[in-house]
Amino acid sequence: MKKSISPSEARGTQAAPASKSEMQRAVAAALIANGRTTITNPSFCDDSRAALGIAEALGAAVHVSSDRVIIDGGINPAVSVLDCGESGLGVRMFTPIAALTGRQMTLTGRGSLLKRPVSTIEESLSDLGASVKSQNGFLPIEVSSKLKGGSTVIDGSLSSQFLTGLLMALPSAEEDSLISVNNLQSRQYIDITLKVLNHFSVSVENSNYNLFKIRGRQAFVPADICIEGDWSGAAFLLCAGAIRGQVRVTGLNNLSLQPDRRIVDALRLAGADITEGEGYVTAAHSTLKGFEFDAAECPDLFPPLAALAMYCEGTTLLRGARRLTHKESDRGAVIKNELGRLNGNIELDGDCMVIKGSRVTGGTTDSHGDHRIAMACAIAALGAEGPVVIDHAESIDKSYHEFYEHLAALGVNVQ
Repeated sequence: MKKSISPSEARGTQAAPASKSEMQRAVAAALIANGRTTITNPSFCDDSRAALGIAEALGAAVHVSSDRVIIDGGINPAVSVLDCGESGLGVRMFTPIAALTGRQMTLTGRGSLLKRPVSTIEESLSDLGASVKSQNGFLPIEVSSKLKGGSTVIDGSLSSQFLTGLLMALPSAEEDSLISVNNLQSRQYIDITLKVLNHFSVSVENSNYNLFKIRGRQAFVPADICIEGDWSGAAFLLCAGAIRGQVRVTGLNNLSLQPDRRIVDALRLAGADITEGEGYVTAAHSTLKGFEFDAAECPDLFPPLAALAMYCEGTTLLRGARRLTHKESDRGAVIKNELGRLNGNIELDGDCMVIKGSRVTGGTTDSHGDHRIAMACAIAALGAEGPVVIDHAESIDKSYHEFYEHLAALGVNVQ
């Protein structure tokens, strides 16, 4: 699918999409809990729907309506193959949970997920009693033998998602567990995991994010949960307002644990006109200037900030670019190439992305199947000299399927 975004002002108020990160964790917890959980303000993006499908496959009864999801939990697998779609969190979180069954289960996916490494899963689950076999470090991954607990060491430098999976699964294991973690990135995503676990009456002892002690045989207690607004999705809308217009995003928790809440700090550094109130943030265009920002703990902010930086006078330096390699695309290289088609001056220098303000032209881009690249190209079009065409524009369904609709509601010319 192609979308064409013409130069436009983005003005108005838009509610943030629901957080797929919190939604997927809530679905996993509701699956493990024996009883009924109600999820309000649910996310229905592709990744969230994949999580709901896995919960059903593992034995939960899932009832979906427009404003809520009801899950009657309890693990009792109905099938032996779990489809994770293109969700990296899905495969890394549900593999340890599938290992609780003691049955032979296969987790697979499609698209870019087939190219994302899962070797860490293989090694650590073997330490904890499960038998695991991947295809040379990639999907599909087969799990057999029951997850028992014990001790393991994991590398958190590429992703915190597998740690989330272990933290979700090991409280239900027969034995206590000890996880040692080296080089953990995106600590706040682990805070979100611990918050959801606590909501379901499960406790984990966290020693400075280096050591996690988990008591086995804990019971997940069903609990109603309301999903927060998603700061990752909100970041694109706020950057749209800063590039050209004025956008207020509502439905946000100003004290959220989500790392992408730092978009507000980055926008202030760039000189955007920012107003914060209870549950909302407004970003309006002002004179934008180059800025420096460390996005190592919030790498999903690279795409919207790269689009913003093209409109900043001078040079912008974004640190943490090494975190971008194993995303839905080789995201650093794709940002450079696709925004480069719009005359963006972007270079990668080790762990840094360097963007020089430039005259942004129209042109044809390709999302490479990466939802955040599609959204970055869309907001880059707002102040351009001509329309921006996005090929494979449907990739936004992975995280924010209403994105083009929301842009149009803000007055952006979307065709």
